[in-house]
Order: sequence, then structure tokens, then C-alpha cells
Amino acid sequence: MTDAPLSPCVNICVIHPEAGICIGCHRTRDEIGVWGGLTNAERRAIMDGLADRAGLLKKRRGGRAGKLGRRGAAAAK
Repeated sequence: MTDAPLSPCVNICVIHPEAGICIGCHRTRDEIGVWGGLTNAERRAIMDGLADRAGLLKKRRGGRAGKLGRRGAAAAK
């Protein structure tokens, strides 16, 4: 067993503007802010619910390439 602190961080630290959670680890700003002061039991309790939050994030639709593809599909109709 390791003594490293528990963390779901995957070094993709961007807060989704609508969902209010990090797109990398799915924690809220508040959870990220207090993380260092939490016990491992408190961290585990938060981490147990993170996978359920992934659905709050909208899937990207392909950026510029997706937009160009949608334009082409609309023109073909």
C-alpha cells in the first residue's frame, strides 16, 4: 500500500462552464478547494460518486471538423 494521498486528478484541470465540475476529475470547485484538508475517508466518499457525474458533461460535437460536416449534411438535404 502506498502513502500517496488519494486524488482523482488526471491533470486535465478545466471547469465545465455549465456543469460546474472539472472535466478531468469531475470534482466541483469547492471539492477541489478543500481536498487537501480532507481525510482519506472523506476523499473516498467523494470519489465514490464521481463516475456518476460524467453524464453531466455534454459530449463535444467535433469542433470545426464537426461543424463543417454538419454544414455539408445540411446543404445536401
